Amino acid sequence: MGKLVLIDGNSIANRAFYALPLLSNRQGIYTNAVYGFTQILLKILDEIKPEYILVAFDAGKVTFRHADFKEYKGKRLQTPSELSGQFPMLRELLEAFQITYFELNGYEADDIIGTLTKTAETENLDTIVVTGDKDMLQLASDHVSIYLTRKGITEVEAYGPKQIKDKYQLTPKQIIDLKGLMGDTSDNIPGVPGIGEKTALKLLHQYGSVEEVLAHIDEISGKKIKENLSIYREQAILSKQLATIFRDVPLQFSIEQLTYHGFDQEKVYELFSKWEFHSLIERLEIDKGENIHQDQILQLKINSFTDESKQIWNTILNQGDQPLALHVETNGENSTDKILGISLSNDTEQLFLSIENVMDWPEFQNWLKNPDAAKWVYDAKRTEMVFFWNHIQIEGIQFDLLLGSYLLNPSDGAVFLSDIAKQYNYMGLQSDEGFYGKGAKREIPEQNLLMEHISRKAHVIYHLKPFIENKLIENQLSELLYAVELPLSRVLAKMEKIGVKVDEERLKLMGVEIEQTLKKLTEEIYELAGVEFNINSPKQLGEILFDKLQLPIMKKTKTGYSTSADVLEKLEPYHPIIGQILHYRQLGKLYSTYIEGLLKVIHPKTKRIHTTFNQAITATGRLSSTEPNLQNIPIRLEEGRKIRQAFIPSEPDWLILAADYSQIELRVLAHISNDEKLIEAFQKDMDIHTKTAIDVFRVNEDEVTSLMRRQAKAVNFGIVYGISDYGLSQNLNISRKEAGEFIDRYFAVFHGVKQYMKDIVERAKKEGYVSTLLHRRRYLPDINSSNFNLRSFAERTAMNTPIQGTAADIIKLAMIQVAEQMEQKHLRSRLLLQVHDELIFEVHPDEIDEMKVLVKDTMEHALDLNVPLKVDMNIGKTWYEAK
Repeated sequence: MGKLVLIDGNSIANRAFYALPLLSNRQGIYTNAVYGFTQILLKILDEIKPEYILVAFDAGKVTFRHADFKEYKGKRLQTPSELSGQFPMLRELLEAFQITYFELNGYEADDIIGTLTKTAETENLDTIVVTGDKDMLQLASDHVSIYLTRKGITEVEAYGPKQIKDKYQLTPKQIIDLKGLMGDTSDNIPGVPGIGEKTALKLLHQYGSVEEVLAHIDEISGKKIKENLSIYREQAILSKQLATIFRDVPLQFSIEQLTYHGFDQEKVYELFSKWEFHSLIERLEIDKGENIHQDQILQLKINSFTDESKQIWNTILNQGDQPLALHVETNGENSTDKILGISLSNDTEQLFLSIENVMDWPEFQNWLKNPDAAKWVYDAKRTEMVFFWNHIQIEGIQFDLLLGSYLLNPSDGAVFLSDIAKQYNYMGLQSDEGFYGKGAKREIPEQNLLMEHISRKAHVIYHLKPFIENKLIENQLSELLYAVELPLSRVLAKMEKIGVKVDEERLKLMGVEIEQTLKKLTEEIYELAGVEFNINSPKQLGEILFDKLQLPIMKKTKTGYSTSADVLEKLEPYHPIIGQILHYRQLGKLYSTYIEGLLKVIHPKTKRIHTTFNQAITATGRLSSTEPNLQNIPIRLEEGRKIRQAFIPSEPDWLILAADYSQIELRVLAHISNDEKLIEAFQKDMDIHTKTAIDVFRVNEDEVTSLMRRQAKAVNFGIVYGISDYGLSQNLNISRKEAGEFIDRYFAVFHGVKQYMKDIVERAKKEGYVSTLLHRRRYLPDINSSNFNLRSFAERTAMNTPIQGTAADIIKLAMIQVAEQMEQKHLRSRLLLQVHDELIFEVHPDEIDEMKVLVKDTMEHALDLNVPLKVDMNIGKTWYEAK
């Protein structure tokens, strides 16, 4: 007869979790416990080849033992979310391996295993128990072996009665007595104070059991031990009782039902692929045939828009307490693109609509604008904007699958709905690229296929929402979604709808001025080169600089000389032509990107620019903008700054108000690091760069030179990004040694900053991620990499992300709070733009003083830090003047 293997699921998962570094896949999903568990499982299947197998889990925190001792296991730390989140994955793994797992309320895994070993013994069936818990040794017998996990993952030590006798000079049953006397801190079993393993063994070797020890207290030497045994007599009996595995759990299955028939190749392959266990796929030699990659086609019950379906869905829409998933599909990525179809989904049915259907269905439009009718969507802001450009109002979006997924996996950056579906094992949704074809021009399939594709998206949203939400709760990200990101999406949508007014004629005039400057620069470059050539050709430019002018060659490429910006900047001291070429390139980019570019995106009807704010792109949580990107106007160049002259209020006599956080990242650093000197500087409203120069150079304030302040500024901002001595030397054009000495002096003064950087990297190495003050996470898969460059970048990212990410969270909170205040006060002024740490408003002339107070006060109190937040404010007729 074959062997029965019983695995202590919780014990082995814990062992794997703590033995391995915090592994994660590209989506940031932790996998180390599952990976380690799988390795142990494969070793068991390969070496033991069991005929029967079961994995037992603890069902919950409360068992029958708590009735006797409510503090049982009371001192255990809460299971880390990084581990608890892997238990559902373990169950998926076991299902794919077609291995039975079992748990029962009120009992522990030990009790289930104890009961099955008792049954197996009556059938003379050899049993192996795999665990990391020494309590299980009490189950050892001629037919039951206990495989205890040791250091590492797959190494085990086998115990039967002989091995227990050799190690402890005890029988398996006496292991219970051992626990009764010495207790067990991991289970909070008290035992007898003052009695450890050595004393307990000595007593048991002499008397045999707890009861016999207590019956012979008077004979025991050692005053304190005797006294404690007398005082804690009942506690010793209770401890033995708590340590005894209960072997009569009411099980509703037989051992025959645990027969192992092998694993499901297709399911195991899917899981291993999803979790990126590539080495295990190779180890198992799984057939990667076409059947594995076939989509799981789920049958949808799709209703097209008919009088009959309209009546059915009117009933559904009128059930205000029932959330529905909603998806609107456009023929392209822009919210102004044509609507191809709209789909709704509940638990069982889907409805497909055209935009014409919507216009003819007042009940649906009423549902859309009802704020109490819960809607679940993918990309809340875009959904709102698509309806806006079609003159339809929508309220009541209560969940956004894109934002939820982004918070869980911020490094992915705006993944498609089909990508999210695959992450959660919904294989039935085809990607848009696969469905419509590649390229800008989409090929729209026939109506039935289109209807199914769009309807399936609403189906995915509805069915994935609970999974995403549970993950958010597990990772302490739920509040970030509901209190920050979702409210912000509504603020951003309002900003996009309003747009920003642009003086078209002023832009055109600036274009003419830049063209004239470019023409002049071209003539000067030709004169300095002594010949005319194509300045925009890297090949021709390289020949002029390195062959004709004989400038030192910095870098070569496969096609010739490198003329990249970093090469030209190093060459600038060697010849005046270099400065002119750099200026020429800057102006050329400015003209094409911001003169021609802005003129192209002015809306023909509103005469405004409606930029798109991207909420789910950056790994740090910062916002970006596209079409056009208003955050990258090169303001270091005067011609670039002048571009802002074209941004004006949309109403006569209104003004532009710019409110900019002052040194917000350094203030966040002061708070997070709790550095006394940084905190003091900000609390006393000192110039932080002058303060740094005073402390680092050990001079008085009046002795700080402009060079000292510039160097201090470079270090202050560089420190936030984990700058190296090499990086600082490049920034300040000093030797690496000097830069290193400067950084050393900085850390010698700012102890808190140095300690923060050390601590945050150590925490990241242990946990695999870092967090902002609002618990926004960024996963760092390379933090323990053996590759120095990858690891170093991850370490710098660990230092910077909590600072930069918290700064991003603060300005998001400020936007939400300012928008709420303005709405409550019924102000006519409008929030137009967010650019880095700055908010731009257009302000009604009667509201200028009120807006100054409201904006400054709200922004400076968006989040309480142990240093004050400071906002600089300016007002002007244009964005340029407001700076």
